[in-house]
Amino acid sequence: MHLSQITPSIFSSLGLITAEDHIDAGASPMGREILFLIDGLGADTLETYENFMPTIARLTRHATVTTAFPSTTATSLATLTTGTLPGVHGMLGYTIQVPRSGGRILNALKWDERVDPNIWQPVPTLFERAVEQGIQVSHVAAKRYENSGFTRAVFRGAQYRGANVVSELISQTKDALRKTPSFVYLYMNNLDVAGHSDGVGSEKWLAALVMIDQMLANLMREVPQGTRIWLTSDHGMINVEEKIVIGKDNPLLENIAVIAGEPRARHLYLNPSHSSPKARSEVASLWQEYLGARCDVYTREQAITSQLFGAVVSADSFDRMGEVIAIAQGATVLIDPNRVDKESLMVGHHGADSKIETQVSLLTTTLS
Repeated sequence: MHLSQITPSIFSSLGLITAEDHIDAGASPMGREILFLIDGLGADTLETYENFMPTIARLTRHATVTTAFPSTTATSLATLTTGTLPGVHGMLGYTIQVPRSGGRILNALKWDERVDPNIWQPVPTLFERAVEQGIQVSHVAAKRYENSGFTRAVFRGAQYRGANVVSELISQTKDALRKTPSFVYLYMNNLDVAGHSDGVGSEKWLAALVMIDQMLANLMREVPQGTRIWLTSDHGMINVEEKIVIGKDNPLLENIAVIAGEPRARHLYLNPSHSSPKARSEVASLWQEYLGARCDVYTREQAITSQLFGAVVSADSFDRMGEVIAIAQGATVLIDPNRVDKESLMVGHHGADSKIETQVSLLTTTLS
């Protein structure tokens, strides 16, 4: 099962005639559906840490889900809300070079107001499609995200219900379910934040997991009977073991003009004088020879042939894609020399194509 199949299936259960049920969701029990996304909760954590999340552990395990590449929030959430793969929706990573901008980088989560979100991500969201058919769609998350470019790019169509504390998250979700048919997208990123700063399994990470599990237990007591809850994530996370600073005591900066992506999945853009298929091949070969098994390296052409971003790649996605793409393997990270102070402090990382990073769970329950 793929992450792109979840939201279309849930909306199909609510009667959206343009959506297809890929996951055997069937008809919505009472016309009230919640999709609860816990940022950073990989499928591997369910067994290892189930004692810290008894409520989550009791949910029915509907399927194991594969995310799109890169396994990062911006890409995964666009995949989730459009039902399309990155080559189509164009959200190719955490940071991407803006074409013909002189090397300017767009941070997808922080955005850049010079970039129009509706143009950058042109695919109609399932939220927009559902609202047109009379389905109540709500987005419950922290207030700071409400007017961000990323929200406008990926979550268009939903009524935003800002909530900064657990009690508000629950009350906003409950209010959003008063009318039917209704769909609530509920998002929490506490686990991801703790994983980045302290690592998966750390005291801070476990505390976040316990808090989220208790929040779910309280939510299940508050929302109407017959509500169906789906729980999933956007990616898993690994704890770093080896840090390689690009260009420090290595030849990896040769002919590189711009470094984007993130430490587990790099988009590399070449100097204009070396921007050609031959130059891309030479840089990719240099990286592969130096890094060996610690990295898989693709030219832009190889990435498209390998369907790294899906079978269809739009002209915009082609334009934005790194000329060379480097995917870290094992527990290695590739640090941007201009961001050493930030990236080297992070313990937990994601973005690559390992099973831990790309496998999440889809859990469900119907409240009785």
